Amino acid sequence: MKLRLLYLFCLIAAFSYSQQLDKVDFKTCNASLRFDVAQKKVMGKVTYAFDVLERKTDTIYIDARNMQFDDVTINGKKAGWASSDNSLKLYKGYKKGSNTVTFSYSAKPKKALYFVQFNSQSSTSFSVTDNELEKELQIWTQGQGKYTSHWLPSFDDMNEKVVFNLEVTFDKDYAIMANGTEVNIDTRDSQNKTIRYSMDKPMSSYLVMLTIGKFKKEVRYSKSKTRLEFYYRPDDSNKVEPTYRYSQQIFDFFEKEIGVPYPWGVYRQVPVQDFLYAGMENTTSTIFAQDFVVDATGFNDKTYSNVNAHELAHQWFGDLITAKSGKHHWLQEGFATYYALLAEKELYGEDHFNYELYQMAERLQRVAKTDTTPILNEKASSLTFYQKGAWALHVLREGVGHEPFRIAVKNYLEKYAFKNVVTADFLNEINKVSDYDTENFKKRWLEKGSFEVQEAITLLNKNEFIQLYFKLGELQNKRFEEKAPIFKQILESDIYYPVKEEVLLQIANVPFEDKADLIAMAMASNDIKLRQAVARTVTNFPEEFYEEYKTLLKDKSYITKEIALNVLYSRFPDKRPELLDLSDDWVGFNDKNLRILWLTLAYATPDYREADKPNLYAELQFYASPRYESVVRQNALANLLYINKPDPVVWSNLANATVHHKWQFVKFAKNGIRGLLKKEGYRSFFEGIMPSLPEAEQRKLKQLLAE
Repeated sequence: MKLRLLYLFCLIAAFSYSQQLDKVDFKTCNASLRFDVAQKKVMGKVTYAFDVLERKTDTIYIDARNMQFDDVTINGKKAGWASSDNSLKLYKGYKKGSNTVTFSYSAKPKKALYFVQFNSQSSTSFSVTDNELEKELQIWTQGQGKYTSHWLPSFDDMNEKVVFNLEVTFDKDYAIMANGTEVNIDTRDSQNKTIRYSMDKPMSSYLVMLTIGKFKKEVRYSKSKTRLEFYYRPDDSNKVEPTYRYSQQIFDFFEKEIGVPYPWGVYRQVPVQDFLYAGMENTTSTIFAQDFVVDATGFNDKTYSNVNAHELAHQWFGDLITAKSGKHHWLQEGFATYYALLAEKELYGEDHFNYELYQMAERLQRVAKTDTTPILNEKASSLTFYQKGAWALHVLREGVGHEPFRIAVKNYLEKYAFKNVVTADFLNEINKVSDYDTENFKKRWLEKGSFEVQEAITLLNKNEFIQLYFKLGELQNKRFEEKAPIFKQILESDIYYPVKEEVLLQIANVPFEDKADLIAMAMASNDIKLRQAVARTVTNFPEEFYEEYKTLLKDKSYITKEIALNVLYSRFPDKRPELLDLSDDWVGFNDKNLRILWLTLAYATPDYREADKPNLYAELQFYASPRYESVVRQNALANLLYINKPDPVVWSNLANATVHHKWQFVKFAKNGIRGLLKKEGYRSFFEGIMPSLPEAEQRKLKQLLAE
């Protein structure tokens, strides 16, 4: 009965809020914010301007999760109000027409706003205490899926669009970013500064953002003179160009391709530590994961380009126009995914574009038997909303024609700017420029759970590179001797690399002496991707090939280096000291993949730098600690678990990881503890460290011990 009453209450609350949109229109929000970092607390004073559209409006709701309120006034007078765990409720003091409500509040958000502390890169000792370390702080937000109402009284319903203006006070040594244009800085306080950001157009509350950290920035301008701000940590100054490479080109391409000028005045991008996702398209201000901050070598393995384009596309598809409900979420994610592909087509060419579509089709076909929820369903998977949504748009664009499609998109954006939309709104604009059967399209691509494989193959086959790729796949079961001449021709050609990569995959199990000439051709190509494919597929070879294979250790690719070092270390035990000496200064990506691999191999190698081994192990422990970002910690912990040394420091760091805000890291830690608990004696080990753990970690560990 209690569950039924709770469900009924939620239903009534949701219905009441949908009714509120018809009765009340919130216009602007002016918020002044301060922070208590030690308490992980936000404090603010907020003024909302709103119109009451119907005289008989009983209660007005502002979403606010676990907040304390004070000094609530409406139109300058004491208001009738109450608060609950989820909202601020106004029931007296407003009138039909224009009103303002002002209040002070405080909150300790458990989600949506995060205080992240980590070790400064300038701290190089592995024996210092926490108090001696130079730490950095970042504060950042994530509204979508987490609700901005955890840190700012606002509106969980994305149909309520408001002009948000934030004023933020913080330590003057830190950079402060929020939505909109920076309009004022007050530095009269000797310790703090106050920065005000201003918006002039409305947006949904989930797009409100805030970032505070020690950042520098580069400023550039698009062809249309839009100010572009690229932020980075001071330690990452050598990574700015490769990280933000093509950013201006992508921006200029979108304005031309979409046909609607960028609608927000300024665009900034900020990388943060331990971000929950790849990126988030907050209006005017994308936050993205530090993982994508790369140097020139890292750019060859992992680029920000696709995420960059995806989040920028959202400034039109999601921010300018927003879906009315989760059922139409593809209008945001499908569009952003497809337009990111169009941007990559502009950057990398037609073959790359079609190969990315092919890979998406492969994934969609693979899961089609179990992932049967159609696009037009709020419970559809991310893969469906993003990649099937992108494929649906590709089918539509090819069916309608590129120019009519562009006109329809332009009309759609202009007609519904700063409003909320449903799928029919978009398809209606397609119908105005084309006689393409959108009803049939809707049934095939939006309402069916299956993936239209044949239709996808037909479109892909328009590309010559894809035709050859498919034909090569047909050779899979042919004898090596029959297809070797074809493979030689392919490796000698200048065709796009995935075809050549497929050659190497097909000969992976062929004896080395039979394929040696083909491998030599691939190695001589100087193509980083192709040589990396050799590293992946050629793992069993004679000693005569050792020196040639060892040249992969010098490739400008952290992935290639990691694969090659692992293979050589495993295959040639007598060469291990030589290999370790050659690689002892490697670091790799932000997750320190190469450094952590080297430490693990050096520690595990008998008679290698024996006097240094306590320090090598201590360095691994250090990277596993809360001083570092989760990707570094997870990498170090995985290797420490591999070393399998009974170590209370490792167990404590695993327990600490179970209370991290990043779910992927939490899952890793829980599974790591579960694995250890299956081994004899480890239950008593964990019980032994329990009293020394903070209360939150004790609770998580007790839950795991009780499973």
